[in-house]
Amino acid sequence: MTPRPLGILMLDTRFPRIVGDIGNPASFDFPVIYQRLEGIGPADAVAANPDKPRVMAALAANAERLASAGAVGISTSCGFLALFQNELTAVSPVPVATSALMLIPSLTNRKVGVITASARNLTPRHLAAVGAPPDTPIEGMPEGGAFAATFLGNGPNLDRAAVEGEAIEAGRALLRKNPAVDAIVLECTNLPPYKHALRAALGVEVCDVLDLLRDFRKRLG
Repeated sequence: MTPRPLGILMLDTRFPRIVGDIGNPASFDFPVIYQRLEGIGPADAVAANPDKPRVMAALAANAERLASAGAVGISTSCGFLALFQNELTAVSPVPVATSALMLIPSLTNRKVGVITASARNLTPRHLAAVGAPPDTPIEGMPEGGAFAATFLGNGPNLDRAAVEGEAIEAGRALLRKNPAVDAIVLECTNLPPYKHALRAALGVEVCDVLDLLRDFRKRLG
């Protein structure tokens, strides 16, 4: 019997989805199905103060669609949607795991830091919504770099080597400022393709949304 798929609520984007990105089904060793949040793009989600009623309405309606299509559980394509974890769980017909930030409380006996798409916009409220300490150290990807042009600007092209370099530099900056950090969580669902390079360059454990969803899917049976 084919296992039931995991459903993923996708922001309305046009940028490339390489293997490792949550939007590429080859990133998973189990079936996934996608539902686009029409009209809800990166600027709507990667925000310190999003339009919560508008975003929540889109999440709820499309979670219903995924459940109706057979999804056994639901995730999202943006770690900033951690802000909606409790609200979406309350209305979803199936279990919800919105964000890699949910990994932070499970990394016991570790000093955890975060690399995020936007340090400016990731607030203590996002962290607290998934039970992570609001004072968790964070480091953002550069605001004017290749990552921002593609993933925040919703650009059509991806310079993989440049994004990898920016991610490594963000990790180095995080460790310079917070030398006790011995585990890093990648908030952004576009960063898992660079996890192995980060581990090699930084010498610490690196976890991402694919790790979260692998365990989440196993728990769903």
